Amino acid sequence: MTRRPRVAIVGHVEWATHALGAFPGPGEIRPLEEAFEEPAGGGAVAAAQAVKLGAETYFFTALGADSAGDAAHMVLAGLGITIHSARRAEPQTRAISVTGPTGDRAIALIGAPMSPEDADPLDWDDLAGMDAVYFTGRDPATLAACRTARILVATARRWPVLGQAGIECDVIVGSANDPDEHVPAGALPIAPKAWVMTDGRRGGTWIEQHARPRTWDAVAPAGPVVDSYGCGDAFAAGLTVGLGAGWDLAEAIALGARCGAQTITARGGLRGQLTDAIMTRP
Repeated sequence: MTRRPRVAIVGHVEWATHALGAFPGPGEIRPLEEAFEEPAGGGAVAAAQAVKLGAETYFFTALGADSAGDAAHMVLAGLGITIHSARRAEPQTRAISVTGPTGDRAIALIGAPMSPEDADPLDWDDLAGMDAVYFTGRDPATLAACRTARILVATARRWPVLGQAGIECDVIVGSANDPDEHVPAGALPIAPKAWVMTDGRRGGTWIEQHARPRTWDAVAPAGPVVDSYGCGDAFAAGLTVGLGAGWDLAEAIALGARCGAQTITARGGLRGQLTDAIMTRP
């Protein structure tokens, strides 16, 4: 049995409406069906997955000053996450995620993204005691605090922030199929110790410094493919928890792959997440 790691997520929340159907084109009106709401976005989904894996989980975020911000805090705290949140004067960022018959989702955002900042009066010193931190924030200054943790994992989507900060990450994780997560050559002044890039049904590739690329096979979902929302965020959370627990990179990737494969079997980002309190090594 693996010891329980202390893991922090630094990032954002969106109050998301998930629905079935398709976004209308110009001039069209289309119905959306079976809608429900939940806290989502890369930070919230990763924090929820981490705590469900059994990690002692801390979430550093920013929330809006409205009922959606209050509801996001209540739902996430109810999962057992310790939340450090700055409150913003504006309404909570919202999202509409629409899933079609293939399980692929399309997302529209309403409002400006909210992430914690170095100037926010949060317990940033607590990050020094973390086994691992997953960063999906937007403030380069917060990365110095994140780097005090034993392991720092960051999303490739925030490569401009990483470039500004000039901080070495242990792992940068992203999707080979997402153009926003392709890091231009030379964009980072300090290369990470490892890159991990998922590739959907083809598994993925990881590259450690001074080593050849290695690949992994995709994990078969435990049921029908329902909704791709949150799969990458769940993968990143599993990877971070595994590294925080002292596993090697291959073992942590295997846990992340299980998380992504499980999330795709249910609608939304939180409903189908892998729950494995014992966290048995693969």
